[in-house]
Amino acid sequence: MKQKITKAKQTFLIIGAAVTWFAILLQLYLIILNRVESVPETIIRFFSFYTILTNILVAFCFTVLLVKPNSRSGIFFSQASILNAITIYIFVVGLLYNLILRQIWSPVGLQRLADELLHVVIPLLFILYWYLFAPKDGLRWKNAFPWLLYPFVYAVFVLFRGALSGFYPYPFVDANILGLKKVLLNSVGLFIGFFLISLLFISIAKAMSKKNSST
Repeated sequence: MKQKITKAKQTFLIIGAAVTWFAILLQLYLIILNRVESVPETIIRFFSFYTILTNILVAFCFTVLLVKPNSRSGIFFSQASILNAITIYIFVVGLLYNLILRQIWSPVGLQRLADELLHVVIPLLFILYWYLFAPKDGLRWKNAFPWLLYPFVYAVFVLFRGALSGFYPYPFVDANILGLKKVLLNSVGLFIGFFLISLLFISIAKAMSKKNSST
């Protein structure tokens, strides 16, 4: 059965895709413009940030749902479990930045614009999309476990590459300063946070699904 996109949903997807791709490309331009390493190393570092990878995931999701909603990719991104997972991932982007990272640097100009888009505007946009348009039925508490795969793979990549290159994208995973033991403890704390946030979103989805089925 083909998915039908309402005008409101289509408009939201256009705005979401445009804003997200703009922010990603702006950040890529800025990191290359202000690079302290070679262009290839700078690009690798660009793709080492959880913020960038997650915003790219959001951009692909918005774009596929807009352009090819009935394709295999469109059906994949339309699933309640997938949309819920992406919502959690981008929520964590905004949460960590505003609780921790905002306090340690003050960007200006275009860098501030890119930061606010990537860490505030886009997380809010996707959470709003999830709230308004994402299916909420069919989610189970056990869904929270496979959703941890993405942050786990990311953590392994960051720690492995950091051990080889000495570059860590975030201060709370910087083994050069904190030591590996402290970084591993921080990582465990983040996984617990991911899991609890997942349970929170599942509970919200269940409550919304129950409310919708009773009306």
